[in-house]
Amino acid sequence: MSRRAAGGGVGGSGVRKHAALIFCFCALICLSISFNLFHSHTLLFSSTETPPTVTDSAGKSEDERPPSSLKAWPPLPSFTPWSFDPNLTVGSCEAYFGHGFGHRVDFLAGGAGSNGAGGWFRCFYSDTLRSSVCEGGRIRMDPDRIRMSRGGEDLNSVIGRRDEEELPVYEEGAFVIEAEGEERRIVDEVDLDRFVPVGAVHHHTMRNLIGSIRSVPPEILECSQWIDDPVLLVTRFEYANLFHTVTDWYSSYVASRVTGLPARPRLIFLDGHCKAPIEEAWEALYSSVQYAKGSGTLCLSHAILSPLGYETALFKGLSEVINCHGAPALDLLGSPDTAKTSRLTEFGEMLRASFGLPLKENIPKLFSAPNILFIRREDYLAHPRHSGKVESRLSNEQEVFDALKEWTSTRAKCKVRLVNGLFAHMPFREQVHAIQEASLIIGAHGAGLTHIIAAMPQTIILELLSSLYRRPHFSLISQWRGLTYHVINLQGSHASPDEVMKKVSAILDSFQC
Repeated sequence: MSRRAAGGGVGGSGVRKHAALIFCFCALICLSISFNLFHSHTLLFSSTETPPTVTDSAGKSEDERPPSSLKAWPPLPSFTPWSFDPNLTVGSCEAYFGHGFGHRVDFLAGGAGSNGAGGWFRCFYSDTLRSSVCEGGRIRMDPDRIRMSRGGEDLNSVIGRRDEEELPVYEEGAFVIEAEGEERRIVDEVDLDRFVPVGAVHHHTMRNLIGSIRSVPPEILECSQWIDDPVLLVTRFEYANLFHTVTDWYSSYVASRVTGLPARPRLIFLDGHCKAPIEEAWEALYSSVQYAKGSGTLCLSHAILSPLGYETALFKGLSEVINCHGAPALDLLGSPDTAKTSRLTEFGEMLRASFGLPLKENIPKLFSAPNILFIRREDYLAHPRHSGKVESRLSNEQEVFDALKEWTSTRAKCKVRLVNGLFAHMPFREQVHAIQEASLIIGAHGAGLTHIIAAMPQTIILELLSSLYRRPHFSLISQWRGLTYHVINLQGSHASPDEVMKKVSAILDSFQC
């Protein structure tokens, strides 16, 4: 009896102890799951393998190096995994805007010999975009063997410099990579035609770079500097134009995600363009920015070659039909749709986050006290071959703006605010912030409207489209972002202020203002 009673007493205490242990264990599991979910949301997912282990110039493996100073990927509300899906449909929205780079080709499978120090090189080809994201390790770049201007100069010091002087021409030895065996060309003409086709690009600098890479015997790389962090190699063409710059940004972002980079890479411009105000955004997006000619011979532990901006869906959509529509990322996670995408919304958030702007705005305020942003076209000196005068896409722009200003002053009910979007003379962060706060964005057809890629999901777009510039750039971006788009087609380049006011009034009425 006494044993049964004692046993009963100890059993009750044991139950309580076991219950406490179970609670702690469950809490620990929940905490672990929460951390992993957060971690997976902020970092990159990729089905591609990790690059082969390499060692730095001091013989240290990646695991032994000091902590990197690279910028972390910001947590993005619209981020979805960038894992390659082997069942991905060619021509689907994810194939156009996401990880459609599913055909992997290893041109140099290094890393196995010489204590894992051998070079390596591979490409991921997209049947949809007909271009490749390529990457490699233990690559030496010799800027003295790249014929082009220095780059990064003040614009006023290079007025009149020809465009041809600013684009790279690669001489033998400009890029070499460690490999066992005889020296050879890493990628031959047949494979270049298959995986880096010229297409509609007349001067395909990235193809030329890949075609110039030669192998050299291991352990003879001599460099003035080793860079152990991942480095993006980017060549810009129309670098002073916002639309073309956004195609370059998007291409470099996709290349970073497809190759599974755990943090934002460093970036090297493989061009000799002078410094432009837009460079502020490059510096915000990536961990560091430098020009190839601004340094001595560099050895790169991990180099990623970003496809040209001309090979993105943003540019290809101007000449081929890309029937995709923007949709919220959470909707697509629950119900995938090959005709919908959230990738441009994700990238717009990336752009805003890079400037430290909040990603979750108070959406109702866009409608309770709406901001109308009128994007203006201003004269400014864009590049060495520019006169400083912009083409007029709206001949009576000031008249339309003044009419809007007077009209908004009568909308006291909603406290409508008109913002004068003189972007050519605003820091880039201020431009992005103005886009983020806009309820309605109005503008004549022009590169400045490309900013709508970073607009909030409920923002409405009104384009004043001259008959001389019937181009689909911004109707397409609106469609791919899932933004509401309106257009007033003009005869010539003159807009009727009354017609503009009537359209704006109807738009404001649509959200009870």
